[in-house]
Amino acid sequence: MNWQSMAFDWNQARAFLATAEEGSLSAAARALGQTQPTLSRQVAGLEENLGVALFERVGRGLELTDTGRELLAHFQAMGEAANRISIAASGQSQAIEGRVCITATDLAATYQLPPIVRHLREIAPGIEIELNASNDLRDLMRREADIAIRHVRPEQPDLIAKLVGEAAAYFYAASDFLDAAGRPQTPEQLSAMDFIGPERPELILSSLNALGLSLTRQNFKTISATGTVIVQLARCGLGVTMLPEEIGAAEPTLERVMPGLGPLHFPVWLVAHRELHTSRRIRLVFDALAAALGESRAVRRPA
Repeated sequence: MNWQSMAFDWNQARAFLATAEEGSLSAAARALGQTQPTLSRQVAGLEENLGVALFERVGRGLELTDTGRELLAHFQAMGEAANRISIAASGQSQAIEGRVCITATDLAATYQLPPIVRHLREIAPGIEIELNASNDLRDLMRREADIAIRHVRPEQPDLIAKLVGEAAAYFYAASDFLDAAGRPQTPEQLSAMDFIGPERPELILSSLNALGLSLTRQNFKTISATGTVIVQLARCGLGVTMLPEEIGAAEPTLERVMPGLGPLHFPVWLVAHRELHTSRRIRLVFDALAAALGESRAVRRPA
């Protein structure tokens, strides 16, 4: 190994990699929790140590040079190796203290997880809980989170997945909306109403129509990619929407539409990286989440 030839340090390499992947110095600085001038100095230092230009300014932005594009794959391999080292080291930690990042949908993070986090703080005050509310699937392989609550089973062999139950979702609408539009008594009447749905409602049409409805894309007059926004839109009387039972029941201005219709069931998976699962603090959080979610009404199929 020619140690003298490695003139740059990991911080410089990380700064270059983050800038290349995030697309700008400002975005990379936010991702790394640094100031933009500090990040810029690290990238400039890497260019000086390597004796090459990695970026060039095009208008107000940055683009990789030919050399930068050629070297990017090597730096990405470094980043993946560093990530594997971090995962392996974290998995060996036996301290019940430190940060644990949990990612879940915005609805679960808002309505379901706060009391579970309070319980975790009571039983393990040394653990710092970071709750990431996102409807995107965070990449556990790249340490974007330590534990994920998902509704689809992961396929990566390095991830541990535990099915903790099923959530039951029903139709809900604001009482004043139903006062004006009428309370449907048949699937045909419900199918004629306005609906609130996700960003791409066509993806859920087959599941909803399997309940006996005949909805089309035209039913969805209001859409949002954010679950908590959908709840507020329903509260404002903009239509019918489908919500997990414990969320719809917790909203006093909402009532279940056609109580005998449904529910729609979907699985709840608890996921962690295989190596991180050997960490005592992550194991404690994982087991506490599994117990709490398994006991909650949201993940039990009614008899």
